[in-house]
Amino acid sequence: MTRSNLILLVVIACIAALPMFGGAYALRLGTIACMYAILALSWNIVGGFAGYPSFATAAFFGLGAYTTGVLMSRGVPIGVAVAAAWLASFVVAALLGAALLRLRGHYFAIASLSLIEVFRELVNNATDLTGGGMGLNIPLTSAAGVMSDATFFFYAMWALLLGTALMVLVVSGSKLGFGLACIRQNETAANMIGLNATLYKSVAFGLSACFVSAAGGIYAAWVHYIDPSDVFDILYSVKPIVMALIGGLGSPLGVVIGALVYLGLEEVVWRNYIQIHSGVLGVLIVALLLFLPHGLMSLRDRLLSWRPKRV
Repeated sequence: MTRSNLILLVVIACIAALPMFGGAYALRLGTIACMYAILALSWNIVGGFAGYPSFATAAFFGLGAYTTGVLMSRGVPIGVAVAAAWLASFVVAALLGAALLRLRGHYFAIASLSLIEVFRELVNNATDLTGGGMGLNIPLTSAAGVMSDATFFFYAMWALLLGTALMVLVVSGSKLGFGLACIRQNETAANMIGLNATLYKSVAFGLSACFVSAAGGIYAAWVHYIDPSDVFDILYSVKPIVMALIGGLGSPLGVVIGALVYLGLEEVVWRNYIQIHSGVLGVLIVALLLFLPHGLMSLRDRLLSWRPKRV
């Protein structure tokens, strides 16, 4: 295991200790931080490893939220409901990926973006099942109290983050990761040497979607009410890309750091510039990307290059 991967696991372990240093606000912030990191890590499989600019994150986040919400509203335990959302999203994404991933570049980006509207319209029209535009109320998981509920969902999201990180590390060092790297470098050449690019991309797309879907399921159970405009918000597709660019495209540690930095900027801007928060946050992100086009992880390479060389 590389030093970068070890640091990633240490960072995740440190996040688990967050409830010891704060109350309900710390738990809320930690839960969102874990969720953002899951979205960024999952996107990195397709966008970073394979080099395909996917905007489908919000589609599968919403699919997982509604799958979990519908099952829980019918008495299914949260663990079973989230697991069902995880599996369903993997199958749906792998099948869709076999078709959509034949497109490349901006064609694939537009096709993946259209999935958000397709899934949103399906949910809006399935009124008897999902509540349509009126939203869906999800029953409480327990009546143990506000802090106990917040602690439960924090550690549920943290456990999913740990699972996502381990999956990404396994993929990056496996045959699948090597195949995705070949596809990113030159997909035509990869096909010519016998690599089944469609299979590799479909599996990567499925893995990218299923953990996002599980995060959506935990989020739905956490907030107890969801509607299509919330869980199918296009920002859930844009934010992971920004986080990956801030941290360092293709680096698991970089995208997690990018997610934490983005959340920090978001919180500071919301507190101090609530009227113009979107504009201020956008300016800060653009400035960061202009001065660090390869992300925060590029600072490590700069520091190493500044070290005096021994003769």
